[in-house]
Amino acid sequence: MKLWNPFRQEPPAARLEPVVTASDVTASVGTSSEAGWRREIGFGGSGTRVAGLPPVSPVIAQRHATVTACCSVIAGDLSKLPLEVMRRGRDGREEPVPEHPANYLLNVESSPGVAAIGARFALGYAFCLRGEAFAYAPRDGAGELVLIEHIHNDLITPLRYGRERFYQFEDGAEIHRRAPGRVIAHLRYMSEDGWTGRSPLAVAAESVGIALAGQEAAAKAASGTNIKGYAKVKEYFDDDEAYQRKVRRLRQAMENGDIPIVGPDDEIKTLSMSPADQQLLESRKMDREQIAALYRVPPSKLQMLEHGVKANGQQQAIDYRADCLSHWGGFVEAQTALGILTEAERRAGLVLRHDYDALLTATTKERYEALNQAVGGPWMKANEARRGEGLKDTEEGDQLYPPPNQNGTENKAAAPTEGEDA
Repeated sequence: MKLWNPFRQEPPAARLEPVVTASDVTASVGTSSEAGWRREIGFGGSGTRVAGLPPVSPVIAQRHATVTACCSVIAGDLSKLPLEVMRRGRDGREEPVPEHPANYLLNVESSPGVAAIGARFALGYAFCLRGEAFAYAPRDGAGELVLIEHIHNDLITPLRYGRERFYQFEDGAEIHRRAPGRVIAHLRYMSEDGWTGRSPLAVAAESVGIALAGQEAAAKAASGTNIKGYAKVKEYFDDDEAYQRKVRRLRQAMENGDIPIVGPDDEIKTLSMSPADQQLLESRKMDREQIAALYRVPPSKLQMLEHGVKANGQQQAIDYRADCLSHWGGFVEAQTALGILTEAERRAGLVLRHDYDALLTATTKERYEALNQAVGGPWMKANEARRGEGLKDTEEGDQLYPPPNQNGTENKAAAPTEGEDA
C-alpha cells in the first residue's frame, strides 16, 4: 500500500506542441510582399486613389531609373562589404568568430555554384524594392549551416499558426518545401506589426505614380508619338485618288520640315507642348530627389552632382555610411541573424556585422601620412616599395630604417680629436 505524501511534488507534465497541418495553417494571399502591394496600392490598378496615374508595382517601379539606382546602390554596397560573425563580450566589445561556418557562406559561396556577393545582392535588392526578402538557411544533422539561399518573393508564401511562422516555397533545386521560421531569414522593412514588411514605394505610392507619369510624358515627347500638328483639308474631292495624293503631299512636307503649299480650303496647325506639360517635365528633377529621400540615398551617389563636388566627396561618403548604409544594413544584420544563427548562439553574444571601414578608403597620401604618424617614422622597407614599382630587390633593402631620433644617434657635430682646435 502506497502512502500519500503531502510534501511530494509531482513532476510537471510534458509540454505537447500542437501538430501543424495544412488545414490548420492560415496562408497569406499570394506572397507576403504581394499581399502588401495589393493592400497598399491596389495591385494592377492605378496605384493610388487618384484616377489617371500609372500603375505602381515592384516591376513597374523599376522602370524609373532613380528607383533602380537607389536599390542597386544600397544592395551593391552592402553586398561588397564583409558580413562577419562577431561575438559581443560582457564589456560590449565585439571580436570576430572566424571558425563559424556562416562566414564562408556569407562572404565566399552561399550555396553550390552561387557566389555570396550575388546572393546578398539579390537579397538586398529585393529588400529595398519590395520591403521584404527571404533566404533559406537549413542545417545538417550536426546543426551546422549547409547553405544560405535567396528565395524570390514570388516563390514563397508565409504561413501563420499563432505566433509561429512557416514558409512554403520553392528552393533553388525546384523542390517545394515547407520550413519553420527558424531556418528562414525574413527581412522586413517599415513593418507596422513586426511581421509584414512594406516598401517605401508602396507607402509613397502617389509620389511614385507622379514620377512615373512624368517619365512617361517625357518619353512620349522624346519619341515623337504625341501629336505634333494636324492638317485640315477640304471635305470633298473629285475622286479618292486626288484625296490620297493630297494627303501624301501634306504628310511628306510636314515630315521633311518644309512649308507645304495648301489650297484656299486647307489649313495646317502645329501643336506645341502646353505650359502644364513643360512644368511636368521640369518636375522630374524633384521626383528624383523625392525618391532618393525615400531611400535615404544622398544625391551625389545618384550622379546628381549639383548637390556636391569632389571637394566634399569624403564627407559625403561619411554621411552616406551614417545616414543610409548603416540604416539599411542594421535591418539586414539583425533580421538575417535570426535566420542563420540559432537562439543559443544569439544568447551567447553572436551577432552579424558589416565592415563599413572597407568603404572609407583614403587617398594614398592620406593613408601614408596617417601610418607615418602612427608609427613615428618610416614604416615600409625599401624592397617592399621597389616591388610595388616593379623593380628588383637590393641587398640592404630588407632593413627598416628608423628615423634619426629613434636609432640611438643624434645629428651632432663630431667631437674634436686631440690636437684639433675646439
